Amino acid sequence: MVETSSHQENAESLRSRERNVAEKETVIVTGAGRGIGAAVVKAFLDRGYNVVANSLTYSESDLRSSAALALVDGDIGKPETAYRTAETAMSRFGSISHLVNNAGIFSARRFTDYTIDEFRRLASTNLEGFILMTQQAVKHMLAKGSGGSVTTITAALASNPIAGVPASIAMITKGGLNAVTLSLASEYARQNIRFNAVAPSIVDTPMHRETPREVMQSLTPMGAIIEAKDIAEAVVYLTEARHVTGEVLHVDGGAHAGRW
Repeated sequence: MVETSSHQENAESLRSRERNVAEKETVIVTGAGRGIGAAVVKAFLDRGYNVVANSLTYSESDLRSSAALALVDGDIGKPETAYRTAETAMSRFGSISHLVNNAGIFSARRFTDYTIDEFRRLASTNLEGFILMTQQAVKHMLAKGSGGSVTTITAALASNPIAGVPASIAMITKGGLNAVTLSLASEYARQNIRFNAVAPSIVDTPMHRETPREVMQSLTPMGAIIEAKDIAEAVVYLTEARHVTGEVLHVDGGAHAGRW
């Protein structure tokens, strides 16, 4: 009798956990292995979301799978990765409420030094990755019928280029993401699917481990070094701001305001 009672209690506890998981909103974060992406994952987990985190590889990441966190390896520029990421969200958590398009690559060099192969690599991750993952997420949001949000990480350099940081070809992709954010915000407003972007200046992440601190400070009027958690806070705000759509939020110490 005690054994049966214990079994029933365990079964009820499992059902309770399953209900709690299903009731929480689910967010997909791409490029989540480290830097901004890892900070975004942590911010959402701390706020009680379910998270599906995609990364090219998790070998260098501190993230570990848990009841509220599913990890998906793979190149987001490939259709199969976007599909697996969306299917993982649906099978583990039952829905996709929000998407954060963080996966991206960057290179700075003079315009005439870029190669067409480098442009294709930038376009594959930054543009094709956005298209593939966003299409998957939006299809699921439309099927559910309760709206959602897509927040994309772009770059302050797309609207405020700096002569000392030549990155014209990379900014073709980042500027394109700003443009598509505005278009999609209009296209899906009636379905209550919001599209916003966060446009950072240089951020203190492993990508800039070799960049001198004084150089990083010189790239914003405020002279401050922007951290990954600052970008994560902006992403969370846009995700939860129910009436904000079509916004490109600059987290750049004022760099987008112009010369300084």
